[in-house]
Amino acid sequence: MAADRLSLLQAYHAEDPEDAFTCFALAHEHAKRGNTNAAISYYETLVKAQPSYTGTYYHLGKLYLSQGLRKEARAVLRSGIAVCSRLRAHKDLAELKQVLMALDDA
Repeated sequence: MAADRLSLLQAYHAEDPEDAFTCFALAHEHAKRGNTNAAISYYETLVKAQPSYTGTYYHLGKLYLSQGLRKEARAVLRSGIAVCSRLRAHKDLAELKQVLMALDDA
């Protein structure tokens, strides 16, 4: 079933590579499978192409942290905080601030 999910998401992405939800779902699916490089690539593409898709910053930041990429995590979290502040995405903003504070405290 999981392989089917990945294949299905890849097919959706091929049909509409600009669909933010599909790109996010592909990144998440790759991350769940331990395909970190693919997940990072999809998340980074989404941040660049659709910066207002605010949930991406949290997941990309956490993925960077899981790989020991603290500098990259800090940068993406700060970018996400700026975007969420501008868009008034309060829930995502709070989550990003919490992760950044924990990172700064570590």
